[in-house]
Amino acid sequence: MTSRYGIDTSILVRLITAQPADAFAQCVGQLRALVEDEGAEIFASNQVVGEAHIAARHHYGISSLDVRTSLLGALQSGLVSTLNGRSVLDALDASDSPGLFDRLIADDYSRAGLEVLTLDRKMATLPGARTLP
Repeated sequence: MTSRYGIDTSILVRLITAQPADAFAQCVGQLRALVEDEGAEIFASNQVVGEAHIAARHHYGISSLDVRTSLLGALQSGLVSTLNGRSVLDALDASDSPGLFDRLIADDYSRAGLEVLTLDRKMATLPGARTLP
C-alpha cells in the first residue's frame, strides 16, 4: 500500500523560497526519498497553499505573481501535488479577479457539493457561486 502524506505550510514555504539553502536541500532530499524510495504520495491542501502564499509575501517580501509561479513550480515538481488536483493549479495560474483565496474557497465548497454564497460581486462570478440576496 502506498503511503500518503499531507504537508503543512512550513514545508511548502521552504519549497517555494528555498530558504535557508541548507534546510531547503535537506527538505527536498527527505521528500525525494519518500517519493522515490518508498513510492509515497505527498499532498498540499488548499489551506496550506493559501497560507504559503501569505507567508511568502509577508515574511519574504515576494510578489504575489512570483509566489504563484513558485507555488506552481513546487506543486508540479513531482514531489508534492495538490490535494484537490488541477483546479488548484488553475487557481494559481489565474491572474484576473477574483483572487486566489476566493478561488480556493470556492474549490473547497464545490468539492463538498455546496454552492458558495457571497457579498463579493467578483467572487459571485465563479462557477457555483452567487450573491446572497
